[in-house]
Amino acid sequence: MPVENQRDTIRDLTAFVAVARELSFTRAAGKLGVSQSALSYTIKELEARLGVRLLTRTTRSVGLTEAGERLLGSAGLHLDGIEQALAGLTSYRDRPAGMVRLAASDHAAATVLHPVLADLLPDYPEITVELVVDNAMTNIVTERCDAGVRLGEHLAHDMIATRIGPEQRLAVVATPSYFDLHGRPGSPDDLLTHNCLAYRLETHGNIYAWEFEKDGKEVNVRPQGQMVSNDPDQLLLFALSGLGIACMQESYFNDALEEGRLERVLEDWCPGFGGYHLYYPSRRQPTAAFTLVLEALRRSAH
Repeated sequence: MPVENQRDTIRDLTAFVAVARELSFTRAAGKLGVSQSALSYTIKELEARLGVRLLTRTTRSVGLTEAGERLLGSAGLHLDGIEQALAGLTSYRDRPAGMVRLAASDHAAATVLHPVLADLLPDYPEITVELVVDNAMTNIVTERCDAGVRLGEHLAHDMIATRIGPEQRLAVVATPSYFDLHGRPGSPDDLLTHNCLAYRLETHGNIYAWEFEKDGKEVNVRPQGQMVSNDPDQLLLFALSGLGIACMQESYFNDALEEGRLERVLEDWCPGFGGYHLYYPSRRQPTAAFTLVLEALRRSAH
């Protein structure tokens, strides 16, 4: 194949992968820095050259055909490999440089990533960090993130996990006035008679079951009450208002507990568990910039 045709094919495949991942010509055009009409023409030319339909288009949506799914799986992987290889060349520069893309919940971003990155980045102006804040379980491979942050170290077998935060504990809390009015639960089962503030998991849409353990005995309580939210900060606000009992990581409540605005119960039923871990694919060759960020986060855990 002539060099010019090879360049055209790589350009067209890059355009297709962008549309396939975004499922939107508008967003893909914005990322590629081209017009929507030019991008649409490129895809039509690619489909004509290959002799197969890659995308299904309606006035409201863009989808992948079976052939498009197959091409995305292979071409996307190879294009990612080329990007990683080029990014890896930054290790030969005098100083680490390039983009590091991280996915984390808002709480992990604020309590673990922000203090480290705010201290590190001024010394390395050639590094850019893109932080994807998402309380759902972001798929870091499909979202093209270098790494993600989750609680615990139990991840897929092809991921490497490194602890970057202290051990965590659950905390069951409410205002002193709420407990004075409704009583203080002495066991997890007592929570069934209280107004509990429930957290809806963004990933699966389920209500998070409160997990307790004492002397080898495990008890799960499915909270029932007047408030359900997928935002932990909202549950904290309603707990502070005296509406009911909240149960989340104790770090959400540190300030309010120290100031006496919230009171903790069932501490002996709340053992520690693994803190935040940074995880990334084992097959990915880390860039110098990513390694620098990783080491800074790892040091912060000790």
